[in-house]
Amino acid sequence: MSELTSPRFKTLLNQCIHCGLCLPACPTYAVFGTEMESPRGRIVLMRAAAEGRIRLDGAFREHIALCLACRACEPACPSGVQYGTMVETARTVIEKARTPSFFERTVRRLALRELMPHSRRLHLIAGTMRAYQLIGLQSLVRGLSFLPKNLQSLEALLPPLSTSHPDYREPAPAIGERRGTVAFFHGCVQDAFLAGVNAATIRVLQRNGYQVHVPARQTCCGAAQLHLGEEALARDLARQNIDAFEPSSAHGGGQAGGYDAIISNAGGCGAVLKEYARLLQDDPVYAEKARRFSAKLKDIGEFLAEHLNVPPRGKVDVRATYVDSCHLRNVQKVIRQPRELLRAIPGLELVELKQPDRCCGSAGVYNILQAETANALLDAKMADIAAIGVNTIVTTNTGCHLQLLNGVRRKGLNARVVHLVELLDQSYAGEP
Repeated sequence: MSELTSPRFKTLLNQCIHCGLCLPACPTYAVFGTEMESPRGRIVLMRAAAEGRIRLDGAFREHIALCLACRACEPACPSGVQYGTMVETARTVIEKARTPSFFERTVRRLALRELMPHSRRLHLIAGTMRAYQLIGLQSLVRGLSFLPKNLQSLEALLPPLSTSHPDYREPAPAIGERRGTVAFFHGCVQDAFLAGVNAATIRVLQRNGYQVHVPARQTCCGAAQLHLGEEALARDLARQNIDAFEPSSAHGGGQAGGYDAIISNAGGCGAVLKEYARLLQDDPVYAEKARRFSAKLKDIGEFLAEHLNVPPRGKVDVRATYVDSCHLRNVQKVIRQPRELLRAIPGLELVELKQPDRCCGSAGVYNILQAETANALLDAKMADIAAIGVNTIVTTNTGCHLQLLNGVRRKGLNARVVHLVELLDQSYAGEP
């Protein structure tokens, strides 16, 4: 039975009452102004596909692909429509029904199966890109703009790279009074290309009295795979991650139930990790394990807001704005906590954006595959940032971090982009 014709999917379809309250919240509706680029319009298309009235290729695939899956429509919906689940299902069905070209199959396999789930391979690429930056090739490539469109979009996201990287081989000990033990999910792209964020995350947890374990067998969370309709692969990655936190994991184990929390510092990754229980709900072996895993998962801002045992005291004189990660805000419902933590930093002035809930256009791999639409959203976000005159842009998600770095460069803004934990770490380091 096709997923679109299953009783479960029909139940999801029937939740939508077509009121249209989702339209103002939808970033693609704001860009295109057409019904088919809104959640309501896409649900109408899904119903038509489920009833066999339209084909799965052509226009249906194009409209589903143009969705950011930012899930801003979900908080706006009075009926509790589970749009994220629906669009994931639609993308999975589309992928099963089509035959991609040999080139696309090769690229997808390379990225989703051979690179992202393998930390060492990503670190090798990051090292190569570091050399590419040091010898001046990056400046030449960006100046000449000769790369193909998608590759140019990918290259534009490359952040300044450093050679330092956290040492995960042994648990990081608590500093001062020990308050507990946490496990850290370090991610794939974040760990390879924004390693400083992970290092700062561990130091801030240590400062607050937590011993930090980093299970060695963890892998990619599966978010990019789900965005592209590779649900079976995402489930495989979920099982591997769940196993990584079982008693046989590195550093003497401790299993998910033995840690006070499992910490994620990326909004998109955390959203998927928290939804492992749904993703594996029909798996007789992993359903209960997934439920326990997801119950332990906490975003770093969510966890620290509850366990800021040692408030930061070092002054950080910056005028900053906080850019919400869509999946942290709309899926994990973590909105207030990062702002509270920023306000706890002495000297920091926090200025709100006019549209803090609007997507920056990153959305997993959207800014590579749908670069034109992503750039329109990014330009709007950067205009919002420029209007309030800040010198620091704070984020809590890997994709957003890379996208905003690109936006600062595109618009020539005199501002730095940092993760929330990097400012906390800076304050702790500057304590009197």
